[in-house]
Amino acid sequence: MENDVVVVVVPFVAQGHLNQLLHLSRILSGYNLPVHVVGTTTHNRQAKLRIHGWNLNSNTNIHFHEFETPPFESPPPNPNLSTKFPSHLIPSFKASSHLREPFAKLLAIISKTTRRIVVIHDYLMSTVIQDVVSFPNVEAYVFNCASAFTTFSYVWEEKGRPCLDDLEAYTPLTKIIAFQDLIPPDFMEFLFSHMGCEKFNSGNIHDTCKVFDSKFIDYLSKEGLCGSTKQWALGPFNPVSIDTNKDSRNRHKSLEWLDKQGQDSVIYVAFGSTTSFSDEQIRELAIGLENSGQKFIWVLRDADKGDIFKGEVRNIELPKGFEKRVEGKGLVVRDWAPQLEVLAHIATGGFMSHCGWNSSMESITMGVPIAAWPMHSDQPRNATLITDVLKIGVNVGDWGRDGEVVTSLVIEETIRKLMDCDEGHEMRKRAKKIGEDVRRSVEEGGVTRMEIDAFVAYITRDL
Repeated sequence: MENDVVVVVVPFVAQGHLNQLLHLSRILSGYNLPVHVVGTTTHNRQAKLRIHGWNLNSNTNIHFHEFETPPFESPPPNPNLSTKFPSHLIPSFKASSHLREPFAKLLAIISKTTRRIVVIHDYLMSTVIQDVVSFPNVEAYVFNCASAFTTFSYVWEEKGRPCLDDLEAYTPLTKIIAFQDLIPPDFMEFLFSHMGCEKFNSGNIHDTCKVFDSKFIDYLSKEGLCGSTKQWALGPFNPVSIDTNKDSRNRHKSLEWLDKQGQDSVIYVAFGSTTSFSDEQIRELAIGLENSGQKFIWVLRDADKGDIFKGEVRNIELPKGFEKRVEGKGLVVRDWAPQLEVLAHIATGGFMSHCGWNSSMESITMGVPIAAWPMHSDQPRNATLITDVLKIGVNVGDWGRDGEVVTSLVIEETIRKLMDCDEGHEMRKRAKKIGEDVRRSVEEGGVTRMEIDAFVAYITRDL
């Protein structure tokens, strides 16, 4: 039996990228489109284990194709490096290039019984999907794992940082840090290897929302990206309606703890899957949290290893007696936390974050203001969007540039500014308003719903 249109999704093998494209797979499968997810055995397992906000097992229209890659040596994360880029993951990034051959074989099989195959691939998997040009019924779309503001800022920087007529849009762009200052040379080399995506790009997909990012989507449409001016802002990919069912037996302990707290009274502290803090920085953060007097949930875990299922996990020490002193006021979580549910909880009033785009988009969607502490890559640019463009966040001091430790006093003052002063209350109001607008955008007639409908109509069009 011939399928009309089949979607093949090829995520990059870092958690933030995996998560976004798995959420997008859920959305597209809801349009009765079969979705095939291509990845390594290890990373598909990781993505499925950590998905939150919906039940992956209830979706029978998403099919996983898992392929082994050659063994690679990946050192453990080093918390004492001056740069916070997760260089230890680069071997696993490079190993993903071995998916090219099995991906091409899968296309050969599917293309025989399908009118059109729509390949949606992470920008950093462009070399893996390059054989799409061999199939006349295959189209490829590039997924850009950041806001349109951030993605445009790279284009703008590459063009020599020209002055824009729109001063409101231009001023925040001038504050960004040069990309190469946050990226090690070996990853820059890996990045440049994917520059040929314009040869087979039918359009660009963004996990962002026109509610707050339309200006920069328009800029990208004018400039073109990877050879195509077609831009689709399909975000938020993450679910916007979260069931925090108090009767569920499998609820995470953080949610049960939040149930006992007042509205907007808790700051959630988490730094994603690629950040490792030194013992000294952890000590300063602990003291800052304690001295702030604010209630908190702190997800205290090390950066992901190349294979999260192998090897020992670092035992992170807290100051002596810390957990006992903050009992009832703070909760330390040392495992994977259901971040989307935590941010959606009525008790959560702030988020101290590294500003990875997954975390940023989830926080924006749930209307939670951010204490921005970016580490590397796109994170400082996402932080600029949050603090300078949307004005729903505050910077954590100078956030440890060049490996400097952020002091407990700076952390304490930042938390108080966000959680317990007029400036923070105004940010919270703005964040809640933007969150409401973003959530409404996915409803019938909303800007995101219309954007998704338009994209699906385009990829299922008659020739």
